[in-house]
Amino acid sequence: MERILLLEDDAGLCDGLIYALGRDGFAVTAARTVREAYELLEKREARFDLLLLDVTLPDGSGFSVCERVRQAGSDVPVIFLTAADEETSVIRGLDGGGDDYITKPFRLGELVSRLRAVLRRRTAAERSPDIGPVGERAGTARPAECLCHGNLCLEPLAGRVYAETESGRHPLELTAMEYRLLCLFMQNPGRVLMREQILDALWDGFGSYVDDNTLSVYVRRLREKTEEDPSAPRHLLTVRGMGYRWEE
Repeated sequence: MERILLLEDDAGLCDGLIYALGRDGFAVTAARTVREAYELLEKREARFDLLLLDVTLPDGSGFSVCERVRQAGSDVPVIFLTAADEETSVIRGLDGGGDDYITKPFRLGELVSRLRAVLRRRTAAERSPDIGPVGERAGTARPAECLCHGNLCLEPLAGRVYAETESGRHPLELTAMEYRLLCLFMQNPGRVLMREQILDALWDGFGSYVDDNTLSVYVRRLREKTEEDPSAPRHLLTVRGMGYRWEE
């Protein structure tokens, strides 16, 4: 039974989620304030598999809770649950270490599906091979499964991405979602991928539940890490009215 810390100050919604998620097999511990959330997180016996955080609380923000958890070195999955759907809020949530962002009002089925999807992705990431040593020299033999476009190389079986320069190989620091998105693009070069196709591939068939802004944010962040000039990308191109195309 996965253990969830729910940070929500709306008493009615909080009680409803405790009941509904409990019925779906989750053990939910609730906090109504940021202070209560910190107290629960600091308890040694408290081990949560996922944090479900509202953004606007009486004494602070769910963003600050996520950022504090990440600064402490924890990689526990975090989903924001909020009525604020502006792109700036989505960007702050994801850049602060969040794994997903769900806006109110929402359907319970949507919430449960995305909770399980995030937990599955985290389990899969934990089972993946470790990232190789930093600073491998250029010229090291590449495995047959390596995909290389320009100076960017991806090893799907090893879960490794790096840029080759004159000084050697430099690993790229990607989140799990950014890595999956890059794999999808590099394995389909020259092909236009519709936004719906991308969402379905990344969110386990539940793409219709994902805010469209979220995909745009991930694409922007991926460009910042893989393109020499993110404002004029050469690889990850936008196909207006359709989706995206990866050029070798």
